Amino acid sequence: MAITTDLSGKTAIITGSNSGIGLGVARELARAGADIVLNSFTDRDEDHALAAEIASETRVAARYIKADMSKGEDCRALIETAGTCDILVNNAGIQHVAAIDQFPVDKWNAIIAINLNAAFHTTAAALPLMRKAGWGRVINIASAHGLTASPYKSAYVAAKHGIVGMTKVVALETAEDPITANAICPGYVLTPLVEAQIPDTMKEYDMSREDVIRNVMLTRQPSREFATVEQMGGTAAFLCSDAAAQITGTTISVDGGWTAL
Repeated sequence: MAITTDLSGKTAIITGSNSGIGLGVARELARAGADIVLNSFTDRDEDHALAAEIASETRVAARYIKADMSKGEDCRALIETAGTCDILVNNAGIQHVAAIDQFPVDKWNAIIAINLNAAFHTTAAALPLMRKAGWGRVINIASAHGLTASPYKSAYVAAKHGIVGMTKVVALETAEDPITANAICPGYVLTPLVEAQIPDTMKEYDMSREDVIRNVMLTRQPSREFATVEQMGGTAAFLCSDAAAQITGTTISVDGGWTAL
């Protein structure tokens, strides 16, 4: 049987996808032929314009659906509104950094809700559609922090470890279906948000851009290079391919060697 990454006729829902990793994944899946549903909690003209841009560039159907991933009912409504879901990419996430004894309770609750609970709700709503269609892919964007830890990131680390564990459970529950569930664990990825932090960090440390990246921002990433959103998208597209049909319940690290330490 020929190995293919042609996703024509499939629909991919990517949460938190109007920028950064989510948008990079959406673009790559669209290039592979999948129809795309973008999502975030806003409902701006720019959000809908992104969907129109992807549709124009790749000739797939693309639309934007607003849903607040901190609310379980919104998560499930996203899947219901889309009407079909062959590929679910749980990407939405937020971060807050503080010592655990000073960690604001509202920040803990928000991070767990968006980074972990949302994936439970969307997956629960999507699996019946995948089973009915006879094919499915659940891809959870976890993190190197789903496999290891850092100080001051208790909620984020807890949520990402939870995502990795839930991925394994979903894989076992769908093992006899033509459905797979896997987690991508990025290290530091060069997103617009990270890019915007570089100039201020250069000033703070009085360093060049290259030195700040290598010696401040990427001290835990042995490659001393950022991963890219295109690499995240390419990894997701691979997990949707025929070549990955027997890859399920595992993690794929895209972290420049971080978790090899």
